[in-house]
Order: sequence, then C-alpha cells, then structure tokens
Amino acid sequence: MSVLFKGGTIVSATGRTKADVYAEGDRITAIGSNLDYPADEVVDAAGKYLLPGAIDPHTHISMPFMGTHAQDDYESGTVAAACGGVTTVVDFDLQQKGETLLEAIERKKSWAEGKAVVDYSLHPAVMDPRPEVIEEVKKACQEYGTPSFKIFMVYDFRVDDATMIKLLEETKKYGGLVQVHAENVYIIQHMNEVLEKAGKLAPYYHAVSRPNIAEEEAIARAVKMVELTGSRIYIVHLSSKEGLWKVKEARDRGIDVFAETCPQYLLLDEERYKEPDFNGAKYVMSPPLRTAESNAALWQGLKGGDLQVVATDHCPFDFVGKKDMFGKDDYKKIPNGAPGIETLLILLHSEGVVKGRISLERMVDVLSTGTARMFGLKDKGEIAVGKDADIVVFDPEQKFTITQSKLHMNVDYTPFEGFEITGMPQLVYSRGKKVARWNGEQMEFVGEVGRGRFVKREPFEGF
Repeated sequence: MSVLFKGGTIVSATGRTKADVYAEGDRITAIGSNLDYPADEVVDAAGKYLLPGAIDPHTHISMPFMGTHAQDDYESGTVAAACGGVTTVVDFDLQQKGETLLEAIERKKSWAEGKAVVDYSLHPAVMDPRPEVIEEVKKACQEYGTPSFKIFMVYDFRVDDATMIKLLEETKKYGGLVQVHAENVYIIQHMNEVLEKAGKLAPYYHAVSRPNIAEEEAIARAVKMVELTGSRIYIVHLSSKEGLWKVKEARDRGIDVFAETCPQYLLLDEERYKEPDFNGAKYVMSPPLRTAESNAALWQGLKGGDLQVVATDHCPFDFVGKKDMFGKDDYKKIPNGAPGIETLLILLHSEGVVKGRISLERMVDVLSTGTARMFGLKDKGEIAVGKDADIVVFDPEQKFTITQSKLHMNVDYTPFEGFEITGMPQLVYSRGKKVARWNGEQMEFVGEVGRGRFVKREPFEGF
C-alpha cells in the first residue's frame, strides 16, 4: 500500500514546509516538491496541514477503579483516538499484587490483542514494589520496551519516599523515567474529614478536598528526591499554578523535572462542579479542576516550555449508572475520571493555536514530536523520511461543535460539550493506512480492528 500526499503544508516542531509526502507500507519514504511516484492512493492536501499523528501518553483503558472500570476497551478507545487524530496511545498498566512487571505488561497486552486499531505502548505502574520488582526496572528499560514507570503519592496503593528514591536510582542507571501522580495524601485525608463533619459532600467539595497546596507540596517533595539522586521525574496531569511554580523553580535550578498537563486543566475551572442536578460529577477527577488563574498559568507554562507534553488522562465513566453508582450524596464515592482521548488535538488547535495562546509548531511539539522524544517512540512524532507514516491531513478552517453524539468514546458525555471548534482532521493515517475520515459532519472510523501493534520504546536519552 502506498499513499502520495500532494501539496500540503508539513508542520514540524520548528517550522512549516509546503511539500509532497510519499509513504510506502508503514513508513514515509520520500518528501519533496512535485513528487510523481506511482501510488495506490493520491491525497490532495492543498490548503491543508500535514501533521504528525498525535500521541496520547496518558490513558486508562479498561482500568479497574473505585468498584468499577474505565469503559473504553482497546477497540472503542483506539477507534476514538483515531477519529481524533491520535495515532499512538501509551496506556497505564497497573501492576497487581504479586505480579512481576512483565506479567503486568503481558496481561494488559492480551487485552489489546486483536482490538487496537492504532499503535500503543504501556507504562507499568509500580503498585507492589517488592525488591525483585525494583530490580526488574533494568529489564523493563532494556528488554520489555517500557522504560517509564508510574507511581502514586496518593491512594491506598501509593509508594513511600523510600520506594521513590529506589526507583529514581534504578531508572537513572538504565534510562528509565519515573512518572508521578503528585498529591499529598494527608492533606486530602484531613480535608475529607473536615468536609464530612461539616456535611459538605456535594461534587463541588471534591475540588475543595484536594487543594492546590496538596499538589504543590507533593511536587516539592518529589523534586527533593530527584535532587538527592540526580535522576529525573515526570509529573503527570499538572493542574495548578502553584504546582507549575515548583516545576519551573526546579527546572531553573537545573533539576530534571518534566511535566504534562491536560486540556481539562487548560480549559475548564472549578465552577463546573457547581452545575445543578449532580452534573458537577462529570468533572470529578484527580487532581480536580482548578481556577481560571491556574488555566492561564498553565497556558503560559506550555508556551514557555516549562510543560513539555499535553495528554488527556482519558478515564471514562458514564454519568448515568457509573458516576452515580454509589449514590449522589458523597463526592468521595464518585468514580474519578473523564473522557478526552478524541478531543485532544482539536481542542489544542482551536483553543490554543487559533486563539493565539501557543503556536502551531508548539502544538506539534507538545502533542507529537516532544512526546515521542520523552517516551522513546523513535519511529513516531514527526513527518520525516524513515518515520512511521502516522499522518493527519488537517483542515485548519473546518468548523465543528463538540457533542457527545458525534464522538466515538464509549461514554455518555463529554466534559467539552458545546465547544465550538475551528480545525478538524480530514484524513487520519496510521502506519500508512487510512483509519479515519471526515464525512462532512463528523469523523468516522474506516480502519481495521486489530491492526494496531505494541510498540517497544527506547530508554530515555535526554530532553
């Protein structure tokens, strides 16, 4: 199978070039002016951007949590990804008690077998940090192709500081990257007790129970562990201006602290929790939505380079039947998470690029090129000869109103309902094969279920 993209504008992290792109099989094999290779498919890309497929490095597909599980499986989740222009997903793989990291990886891969429609990889989450599991970090980096490791500073399965130090030391040796959910569990426990005594249990108080200071303190503590070990760390779903200040302060001192944020922390604020009729539960996620001041600070952090990646933390639970499965009278019982994998690219373009908050090139960096570099996806992230032909033909003028009925995620709502979008994918290719297209009203999936493959990633090489 060969595809020739004619007359589009290739967008990279550093600039734009009007050129043709020729892909044969899985790879891009030529880029130039007026290419005339014979091709099975010729795409007129005049007036369109040719973007590298977006990479979402923070998803929770089929994740068990709070008495239920995230509703997208590898088929529905990757179909939604493809329809949003996301051509690679790096999913979190939560190690179970007694499992080795390899057993955890193989278990999650078995869930994807025959279902994934775009390529995927896995981040093992260290939930049972036995000494032999810490020792397995070397093999995960060098053999398994999973050189990034998630840890939590909250929940019952959190790790202590001693475990964090051990992981930082091991990952430093072998090119691994520790990813941290940074919130102070004791601050949250204290606030939960205070709010319960006061009878303040509506969805809004989810945000009150996890104040900015809980993220700020946890990041500051994690930074000290990095400083001690000389290692590196990556803060997932950074949400607050105070947390960003700690990241920036550490980076200014030469400490290797990297961070991602998500569209919800750029575009939504805590006022959403006040929506009537329990609708605030749609936005119950951890960390919670913050203030408009934090939204603005995170855009600046993205523009200025203190944030390296935008991901989604895609973790969908139906509003009806899941968010309310334990009742409506206690925010602590609402399953945490929200859908987002399909709206990542279009929101960042429409709300970021079109509104002048970031450049088009910066968008490509934080969604594709920089993400591929951060996570060792050596064949992904840019339109260049030799890279995988993960290509989005993108119309920067196409209008679209986000509404749940026109999306593909296996959930009954979107937190971005009603957002007016400028710019939509027209065609999406995964390793040279068309997987989604614009049909005039919405995106539709046209790919092959099961074609997505597991991608082994390379150890961290600096950023």
